[in-house]
Amino acid sequence: MNILILGGTKFLGRALTEAALAKGHEVTLFHRGQHDANAFPQVRHIHGDRYVDLHLLQEHEWDAVIDTSGYQPEVVDAAAKLLKDRVKHFTFISTVSVYDDLRKENLNESAPVAELESVETIDPGRRYGALKALCEQAVNQSFPDRSLVIRPGLIVGPYDASDRFTYWPSRFHRGGDVLVPLPKERKLQFIDVRDLSAWIIRLVEQGITGTLHASGNDYTMEDVVEACKSVCVSETSCSWVSETFLVAHEVGEWMELPLWIKSDSLVGMFALDNAKAFESGLTTRPLSETVQDTLVWDLGRSSEIVRLAGMDPSREQELLRLWRDFSN
Repeated sequence: MNILILGGTKFLGRALTEAALAKGHEVTLFHRGQHDANAFPQVRHIHGDRYVDLHLLQEHEWDAVIDTSGYQPEVVDAAAKLLKDRVKHFTFISTVSVYDDLRKENLNESAPVAELESVETIDPGRRYGALKALCEQAVNQSFPDRSLVIRPGLIVGPYDASDRFTYWPSRFHRGGDVLVPLPKERKLQFIDVRDLSAWIIRLVEQGITGTLHASGNDYTMEDVVEACKSVCVSETSCSWVSETFLVAHEVGEWMELPLWIKSDSLVGMFALDNAKAFESGLTTRPLSETVQDTLVWDLGRSSEIVRLAGMDPSREQELLRLWRDFSN
């Protein structure tokens, strides 16, 4: 197949490109050239900003397009309209954040989606989800019966510079006493970017349409801890800390302490109904492999990087001291 990827050198786009090439497909990447512009010299690169340079795609045709970088409905709509007579099949990468109420568990793909409210009052996370839902609509309107919408949850693995999962392999590699949120059986779902990408390419090859979750396997916080311990050689111990303590000390959900959100928060994000994805052929690798490969990639990054998520070591040490005093 001849596949166009909107994006393609950063994280999901990179993994999709690798998966497509591994299956022998021809790939064109449309991107700004701001993230590893020298990646994939064997494919066609069209450098441009989708906000102003969509005309660069007018002279080409493809069997399929995968849009990894659509966030504004009007921009996605413009791309879909331009490509509807140049592309046979459109895959849009959406998000589980589209749902109206992620406090509920076991939502399936038919659950109500968020609607865009006042710009002045809407929560930023809800606004993001509502805009993505409108993006989905734009794609489906231009590609009726020819579109596939993928709604991933947390995507993890090598090249995940968000640090929302990368923090944990990195932290256990550093060693010492690690602050970990209770309960140990906390529900988690996430998916290795390579498993997600290989599955999407298979769906594209088959011309699958409709909407599918892609939030991965069911794990617990203890599963993550044990996987990190199994691949990290540093001596570590764990201090399992209660939610009451974390809230009392204003520990930030999700970004300051990755994978942790309060029990009355958007817990449905980590507990979706993934039956359709697995029925359609999604397969996943062992968690220890994801942790190992993420750590190897992370250790290859510059020591000067500014991590986007994760607890500052001095803050963690202070909280651990306070926890010991609290629990004694």
